[in-house]
Amino acid sequence: MLSMLGHFITLQRKAFFRSSSFGKSLALKLLMGFFAVYMLVALLFFGGALYFILRKLLPDENPMWVVSQYMVYWVLAELILRYFIQKLPVMDIKPFLVLPISKQKISHYILGRSGFSVYNLLAFFFALPFVVVLIMNGYPALNVLLWFVGVVAIALSINYINFIINKSNVALITIVGLLFVFFVLDYFAILPVTTFFGPIFHGLYAYPWTVLVPIALVVLAYFINFKYLVKRIYLDASLKAKTETAKTSDLTWTRRFGDIAPFLQLDLKLIWRNKRTKAQVFISLLFVLYGLFFYTQDMYVKMMPMLCFLGVFMTGIFLTNFGQFIPAWDSAYYSMLMSQNIPLRKYLDSKAGLITFSVAVMFFLTMPYVYFGWEALAINFGSAIYNLGVNIPVILFFGSFNKKRIELDKSPFGNMQGTSGTQFLIILPVLGAPIILFSIFYFFFSIEIGVLVLCLFGIVGLLFRKTLLDKITEQYRSRKYNMIAGFKEKDS
Repeated sequence: MLSMLGHFITLQRKAFFRSSSFGKSLALKLLMGFFAVYMLVALLFFGGALYFILRKLLPDENPMWVVSQYMVYWVLAELILRYFIQKLPVMDIKPFLVLPISKQKISHYILGRSGFSVYNLLAFFFALPFVVVLIMNGYPALNVLLWFVGVVAIALSINYINFIINKSNVALITIVGLLFVFFVLDYFAILPVTTFFGPIFHGLYAYPWTVLVPIALVVLAYFINFKYLVKRIYLDASLKAKTETAKTSDLTWTRRFGDIAPFLQLDLKLIWRNKRTKAQVFISLLFVLYGLFFYTQDMYVKMMPMLCFLGVFMTGIFLTNFGQFIPAWDSAYYSMLMSQNIPLRKYLDSKAGLITFSVAVMFFLTMPYVYFGWEALAINFGSAIYNLGVNIPVILFFGSFNKKRIELDKSPFGNMQGTSGTQFLIILPVLGAPIILFSIFYFFFSIEIGVLVLCLFGIVGLLFRKTLLDKITEQYRSRKYNMIAGFKEKDS
């Protein structure tokens, strides 16, 4: 068994160094390796300092109890993070299926290799120095060490549970929903989530025998993945025609939008069926909570330019995240779109319509911030109008300079595909211009005048949207062939 695993490792090492793309991606691999090492070292220092930080901030609380209280957020956050960036490690198994090598050994290797993932090392490198400091400060060594084993086991169980739920959108929505609900309940003291879950995780320290629970969870998750892989490793899988029942949402409601309906349907399907675009939606929804970090701080409440930044950012987060890569999202088939009898103006109208809807939704989601004062609601409203009238045409104009391809099946995190200098230039007019504009009129006149100016600029932009989109359409048409040529370069 060990010799076979060693043989697999040797073959993987040779495949890595002999790959035709090894030289091209070597610099990227070294850069990612550097960041991985940097993060692990940072976790080592932070884990070692955490005990003293908690002692200083909460002198009357037990650091172990404080950490245990917030471990439920760590579990949910790590599940979300792994859903987007971690994939099951694969190997080219077809050549082995005609050799006398059991599918069980191949499955054990694939799952065993995932246990040494860098994602699992994050919890290890964070908890290890924390445990050492605890023991040095008189905590029972046996209890602390078994708590450490429990934390590592939880990380491993998250690793294998991720493979089970990775293809389930329902699971992702459930986890994100739980994280949001727990945070809101805990923040507004409706239900003390940390106090409720704290004893569960603290039990790993107080009752050492409970370490068997996360270990059993690791074994169970591993076994479920093992049975799943064994049933699906067979040579005919590459020969059998793939037949799936297409699951499509009923998008007939988009027909009410007339000529742009087909484009809206394509965009909605693209967003929902690809992880990178779907991640933009979830990130946008999560950033609605961004205001809680500022509205609750006295030092920021009176800083109206900061509140303007929040308004533009929160109501326009999807506009920025999704809009800055228009039309690169369609890069895989953009040349086909441009060769059809499709009005380019209708194509851009559909993008503008989708972003307009997102700005409206984000504004309504930020309306509860009126709890912190009418200024927050007024600034968010003015920012939303500005985004609708000015930033949408701006983002579409800069999109005409995008010519880097995006592969939608790639991981959304750490993925720089499609990114160029254009994305950095967009920040200046989209975020900088409204903040400067508001700040000038706020300091010289009042907050009401600052909001009114934002609204006026937005309304003027809406009134002249037809003219602006006509000019932007001509810009896209003039750069049509440059964009097509750029999108064809897969290594871009």
